[in-house]
Amino acid sequence: MRRAGNTRVVFLVGFMGAGKTTVGRALAERLAWSFEDLDERIQSREGQTIEQIFRAAGESAFRIVEHETIRELLAERESSHRVVALGGGAIAQPENAAVLRDSGFPIVFLDAPVEVLWQRCREQAIERPLCRDMEQFRNLYQSRRAYYATAGLHVDTNNKDIQQVAAEVVCSLGLE
Repeated sequence: MRRAGNTRVVFLVGFMGAGKTTVGRALAERLAWSFEDLDERIQSREGQTIEQIFRAAGESAFRIVEHETIRELLAERESSHRVVALGGGAIAQPENAAVLRDSGFPIVFLDAPVEVLWQRCREQAIERPLCRDMEQFRNLYQSRRAYYATAGLHVDTNNKDIQQVAAEVVCSLGLE
């Protein structure tokens, strides 16, 4: 991991409901950095929603676009400092994990018990196809958790408010 003075990007990883977007926005605000949601960038780049990409071209095509988008983001050398929320499955792809690790920028795993993640997803207005069956949700979480755990920093978001989580990330990474 790079020293804090060289950090211009912080990546947030974790399962659905972990708080990547919400915490990412708060963290970016706290640091006076920009915030970017990788899925939103992909949708803008491709001119279609993630669901449309999956439906029209399949997951493998989406993963190719996701990887290209991560590489483009990292190639933007002169861009401002930013916090980037990655999609829930991004780091589970070996080519993404390698390019993220090789970047040297901090990767933060936001986590909570699977039951808490399930409840958060159920309370959101967002339609999540993978949030219809608890057993499927739990199995997917378990299959991805080992990938998330490779992050340099693990922050439990359970029973913490957004500002507490953002402060913990800032302090742990030495960004203040």
